[in-house]
Amino acid sequence: MASVPYPFTAVVGMDDMRLSLLLNAVAPQIGGVLVRGEKGTAKSTVVRGLTALLPAMDVIPGCRFSCAPSASDPECPDGPHEPGAGTSRPTRLVELPVGASEDRLVGALDIERALSEGVKAFEPGLLAQAHRGILYVDEVNLLHDHLVDLLLDAAAMGASHVEREGVSVRHAARFLLVGTMNPEEGELRPQLLDRFGLTVEVAASRDPEQRVEVVRRRLAYDDDPAGFAARWAGEEAALRERIVAARALLPQVVLGDDALRQIAATCAAFEVDGMRADIVMARTATALAAWAGRTDVTVDDVRQAALLALPHRRRRNPFDAPGLDQDKLDQTLEEFGGDDDPEPDPQGPDDNGGGPDGGGGIPPQSQGPDAGGAGSTEPAGEQPEPEAAPSPGAGGPAREQAPVNAAEPFRTKALTVPGLGDGAAGRRSRARTEHGRTTGARRPRGALTKLHLAATVQAAAPHQRARGRSGPGLVVRRDDLRQAVREGREGNLVLFVVDASGSMAARRRMAAVKGAVLSLLLDAYQRRDKVGLVTFRGRGAELVLPPTSSVDAAAARLERLPTGGRTPLSAGLLKAHDVLRVERLRDPARRPLLVVVTDGRATGGVEPLRTAARAAGLHAADGTASVVVDCETGPVRLGLAAELARNLGGTAVTLDELRADAIAGVVKDVRTTGISRRAA
Repeated sequence: MASVPYPFTAVVGMDDMRLSLLLNAVAPQIGGVLVRGEKGTAKSTVVRGLTALLPAMDVIPGCRFSCAPSASDPECPDGPHEPGAGTSRPTRLVELPVGASEDRLVGALDIERALSEGVKAFEPGLLAQAHRGILYVDEVNLLHDHLVDLLLDAAAMGASHVEREGVSVRHAARFLLVGTMNPEEGELRPQLLDRFGLTVEVAASRDPEQRVEVVRRRLAYDDDPAGFAARWAGEEAALRERIVAARALLPQVVLGDDALRQIAATCAAFEVDGMRADIVMARTATALAAWAGRTDVTVDDVRQAALLALPHRRRRNPFDAPGLDQDKLDQTLEEFGGDDDPEPDPQGPDDNGGGPDGGGGIPPQSQGPDAGGAGSTEPAGEQPEPEAAPSPGAGGPAREQAPVNAAEPFRTKALTVPGLGDGAAGRRSRARTEHGRTTGARRPRGALTKLHLAATVQAAAPHQRARGRSGPGLVVRRDDLRQAVREGREGNLVLFVVDASGSMAARRRMAAVKGAVLSLLLDAYQRRDKVGLVTFRGRGAELVLPPTSSVDAAAARLERLPTGGRTPLSAGLLKAHDVLRVERLRDPARRPLLVVVTDGRATGGVEPLRTAARAAGLHAADGTASVVVDCETGPVRLGLAAELARNLGGTAVTLDELRADAIAGVVKDVRTTGISRRAA
């Protein structure tokens, strides 16, 4: 890797991202930036380029927590510091890897020394290293939830606290937080999204000329990094000076009552929760004014602040794309603006100076994630009803039906994998985790992270006389330490196998089926699962969506799902078996849950029901937890879905029983033997 970072001002495009980073460099109180976008869009390159722009910082020599000589932290673990001159060093960029442990993030205490010697032997973590610098988290959506909680709490409080068995350490942790993520790999929880000050969407340009320029500059940089950086040194220096000037001007910027009223009205109009959005918008608008060299906040500043601070905070369904309705935004600003407010400038704030491509100044105003009609859908009433499909036993080619809209989703019953797992943290099935209730103790395997105090004392007590202890107190040695064993919840791989054959569409049940699967997807989103989608119809089965953390993608594929044709149930089960086999090799710790949505019918081929039973037996032999959602309706039921569940070694539930508010017991109708239905 080249030691010279790619110049920030040489980046082509990425206007919103560059502006958001620069605003946070001017006013770190904004709270950082979350960058959402597809892979290969230079997200990491831009962040590393920003680091070289930030002014050098003075630190106290020997302080591991980067205390400033003029204002050292009175609670610094390396303190107290004597007044004196500091040394200058570049602003630090600290990267948090996805697989980092809690101790790597917040630091670690030597618990053995703390217990036996009573000293606080603290090893600083990444939060301490990032103090007064940049903390960069690539793929932040793949971090464990408890790490994200710790990270964002430190960013909000400006300090990190480490508490272990009565030993407490606190140190300052003020940094510019930058997170990047690919939405296709899963979303952050809404309450965690809210903790990022600004968010931007990035995508590769579709303009051929701009793409050519990107390639030309990148090749030139790879051939001669130092020479390429030297050609942009003037623009880099100018932008660095502008950051310093904006920081100095920031305290003089006046946020008038009209601007405050517009900020409050905009947050209310988009139904954001809490008051953090109002505060972030105010700080962002103020930073925009300082960046433009002004001491007053204009309506343009408020509008740009809304486009950066609100898309990830507005109230929306989990499967809705983030973004703002810009017509609604303009209408709100106009309604609550002062009489002398200028009209919003579609070209954005002034002065787009900097590098040859405008990279150093304020980029053109974003059109927002929803520009171009993205995310629009046809009215439900305009979707054609599915035609009657041929009977399951009829010959001839499969007749594909038009996609059917899903019924309204509902809250589902909790489906879990039996036993105790070791998978990724989540909210579905029982598992051994780092966080949760303590269920026992064991000897540490590697570094001790969670001390089981009672078990440690119990292990040390019989040896006190041999260790020379005759009075009060306890001599604890490393062999006595016991790690707490904790039980929490894990996320699973939920693989949906959906029957899209004519037997489902003919009875116009597909809307209800899609609604049920959509409800289960919503449940998977809330429980932090990976999901996959297999469908079968006609002559075979198809992996519509490989296992992913993005339930949004699964919901989109489900909506477009066509129906019709025969019911190759065995093909669907065999395809699911292949998918799970590969996933077990990729991630052995993540346990699967197979959810088969069907009426249990099987047609096509020789002895289709017997073939399906043999395919189901493969899943049972692997010990795969499974649930069959029985979609059979009508006064007479064949019970084929229940038979399939028995072959899978799982359970069967009807569509009605899948609802969380369904009564657990089912009653038999005395008039029709074998009919089970939800109790009234």
